[in-house]
Amino acid sequence: MAAILSPPGVPGLRAPDFLLPDAVSGETISLADVRGTEGTLVMFLSAACPHVTAIVDRLVRDAHELESLGVRAVAIMPNDVAASPDDAPERMAAFAARHRFPFPYLHDESQAVARAYGAVCTPDLFGFDRGLRLVYRGRLEAPDAGRELFAAMAAAVHGREAPAAQHPGLGCPIAWRGGA
Repeated sequence: MAAILSPPGVPGLRAPDFLLPDAVSGETISLADVRGTEGTLVMFLSAACPHVTAIVDRLVRDAHELESLGVRAVAIMPNDVAASPDDAPERMAAFAARHRFPFPYLHDESQAVARAYGAVCTPDLFGFDRGLRLVYRGRLEAPDAGRELFAAMAAAVHGREAPAAQHPGLGCPIAWRGGA
């Protein structure tokens, strides 16, 4: 499967609400349930994507560190499980346990949430400030640029502007129902 780049984010875009089941706990989780006092990170992830598996442990590290700054995180699996059986809820739960997710891992079965956010790939990372306005959409990090997501979210926490230059994330295309 060919990798694609996430498009640029629209700064200030408000985070769409959601209500989705957590593959680990079985609870239904909303945006309000995971909203951090200083910011919220919404991540579209797939255990079947090698781009996700390559960064997942560093993503978990950053989520832990961001939580100490008041930024909470949530992961959402957007793929059609008929097209991506490795993303079935029981496999999501095993992936979350194996990598010790400190955040819920939600199943977007209808794919309505992924569409509302404009997600196109996994990973697709969206960072929102305390007012749920988009401040970052891009990659986790790069060898030459350091921890870009972490730096952008820490800047938002401290009332500074997110970096103007935001580099797209690289990931696996979302497996849409009907191929659309």
